[in-house]
Amino acid sequence: MPLADSDGTSIYYERHGSGPAILFVHGSGGHHAAWWQQVAALRDEFTVVTVDLRGFGKSDSSMPEFDGQDFPGDIVAVLEAEDLTDVMLVGQSIGSVAALRAALLRPERVSRVVLGHSLGGIAHPELRELAAADRAEAVKLPVIDRLLTQEFQRRRADLTFLFQQMGTFNVARMQDLRNLDTDGPSLEEIRESGVEVVFLAAEKDAVLGVKTVTRAHELLPGSRLEIVPGAPHSMYWETPEPYNATVARLRRTLTAPKETA
Repeated sequence: MPLADSDGTSIYYERHGSGPAILFVHGSGGHHAAWWQQVAALRDEFTVVTVDLRGFGKSDSSMPEFDGQDFPGDIVAVLEAEDLTDVMLVGQSIGSVAALRAALLRPERVSRVVLGHSLGGIAHPELRELAAADRAEAVKLPVIDRLLTQEFQRRRADLTFLFQQMGTFNVARMQDLRNLDTDGPSLEEIRESGVEVVFLAAEKDAVLGVKTVTRAHELLPGSRLEIVPGAPHSMYWETPEPYNATVARLRRTLTAPKETA
């Protein structure tokens, strides 16, 4: 069982396939197994790495409380344990915040960060206001309706049930991740790091609107914006085919590793 040491905490991860590296970082209700549809689709072409942040899945969950500020270090521990370079980090929701911070900690190992359904915790007053307005609307909905479309819930009751069960394997909860947004990186810090940022948005995301994500893209020169039509917040789960195709395309278009560029 592969484990990485994150400042004394055991972090579980898995490595599948071979080729250019993609490392997926789950959201508040996920863990390494949530990426089953991505691993199966991408491992023939890429090295696919999945990780359990502390308090999630099979990583150490024995601590009395969790601090979201530790999560980026968990990702870095896996990058270093596997000696990965030229990695594309792909975050899901609040996992994107941890992914961006990990990239800023080790820009020599990470070439691109894909912020799935997230602004990555970027510290900017306009973006903070826009995201807060989106959240105010989202909390009016039942939690499951924020994450999956109602049509999918009716059509795929089996996968909806499995989606809800995923979170029952975790000890950490959403409130343990919220402080990741504290003291977030500035736009200038991101630009200076040299790490490429892609904002990955979903047309039907009920948590973070496309207009908000588009504005973040406009404010960060050099970033990319990808919008998947018809997809909800948990796009990786409900609409895996276009999600996987987008991730694969983004990985293929990455530039050469920095050390040889």
